[in-house]
Amino acid sequence: MGGLIYLYGLIPTKEATNQSFPTLKGFDGEGDLYTIHIGKITAAVCDLDAENYSEESIKDRINDDMEWLQEKAFHHHETVVNLSKIFTIIPLKFCTLYKNLNSLETAVQSNESKLMSSFDLISGNEEWNLKIYCDDQLLKKQVSQSNPTIEAKREEISQMPKGKQFFEKKKLDKLIESQLEEEKNKISEQIHLHLREFALKGNVKKNWGNDVTGRKDNMTWNGVYLIPESKIEVFLEQLQHYEKSMQKAGWQFEATGPWPAYHFSSFS
Repeated sequence: MGGLIYLYGLIPTKEATNQSFPTLKGFDGEGDLYTIHIGKITAAVCDLDAENYSEESIKDRINDDMEWLQEKAFHHHETVVNLSKIFTIIPLKFCTLYKNLNSLETAVQSNESKLMSSFDLISGNEEWNLKIYCDDQLLKKQVSQSNPTIEAKREEISQMPKGKQFFEKKKLDKLIESQLEEEKNKISEQIHLHLREFALKGNVKKNWGNDVTGRKDNMTWNGVYLIPESKIEVFLEQLQHYEKSMQKAGWQFEATGPWPAYHFSSFS
């Protein structure tokens, strides 16, 4: 066994030496994870056979074997999550491989300053994800009845000749749709800015489509937050408040965490 080094994450050496490292199976399901100390930084790794896990063979498996991909991606994620419960960890992307020890050491050493800054940032903090969903039909009804722009347009149409009203009502439908999107964005952004007050950092991610979420209601916001452990409770309380006060209007909130700090740590 050997040849390639699979990197799961990076840990401060002072933590890695002060706490026992758990027994976890590696990527191939046979060997165990172990640590490599590289100065102030320790790598959590496993060995892989270079022939069975070459770059080409992995690409082929990713493209052609969905069952393998799901199994291995889940293994990587679960391993990093388990390590994050014990250590401050900078998680690496799925299938981060090094050809030998020297290449791994060079990569870590050349990024030591950035990595140490990332450890300082994420230590004592948790990454949480928030997805906001909305029932467009419920909100559209509210927007249609209470939006001043739409009310003014509806009044204008009522004064027109019958023949012209038909075409103008088509335009009104499009106006309602655009006002609906504006309303969803405005409300979601207001919530984000409020929750951002409890976080060190808060980033906005791309919304997922219904084909990904499997839901009927639409995702209107996808945010990720780095939150001090002392603020987690109040952050979640604010979400519960939004959930209770906005549920009847068709809004739903899905918070998940804590996660390894994928979005707030970096390793080139």
